[in-house]
Amino acid sequence: MAEKLHFSLVSPERELFSGEVDQVDAQGTEGGFGVLAGHAPFMTALKAGQVVVHNDGQLTVFEVEGGFADVTPDGLTILAEHAVAARG
Repeated sequence: MAEKLHFSLVSPERELFSGEVDQVDAQGTEGGFGVLAGHAPFMTALKAGQVVVHNDGQLTVFEVEGGFADVTPDGLTILAEHAVAARG
């Protein structure tokens, strides 16, 4: 079984997601990026776009308007200026 990444998505209103996932894709101000477990630490600003959470073959999509992504040895935290679950 592949190692999981701990991911948290937080907006000023509430925490929208917290859990163990396979991968997270997001749109940074310098381009799109994906994070897996064991990723090298970094921090980047986010631009408006989608955050896509991959977990056990399922996708969960959030619409994010700005904020920051912080990758540490403990996982990925996105602090969004505004975020909502995308409508499918």
